[in-house]
Amino acid sequence: MKVSTGILTLLLCSITFPSLAAAKQSALTCKAQAITEANKLLAFYRDNDDRAEVDKDVTALAKMQNPENKSQYFDVLQTWGYIYKGKYRMRLIFLNDCTLMGEEILEYANP
Repeated sequence: MKVSTGILTLLLCSITFPSLAAAKQSALTCKAQAITEANKLLAFYRDNDDRAEVDKDVTALAKMQNPENKSQYFDVLQTWGYIYKGKYRMRLIFLNDCTLMGEEILEYANP
């Protein structure tokens, strides 16, 4: 009984983990657009504060599946912004032709 349980567990793990590891990486083709849009997003979020700065370093994250069309994927790019002592993580979601499909901003703070 223990052997069959171990084999079943091993089989389930081998089926599950490759599907998680197969996440597609986003392309950096929209890097310049991401920086431009991040500047706009941070300015909008903090009422055009003139101290706002956006980091030029852009990170490509795992692609995101389009909820409306399961065969289509979006590129997700992440960058950081700063205002005085505030730190903001921004994720921008692009279609293959660099059309902005969504954006997310999160302030990093320890209240």
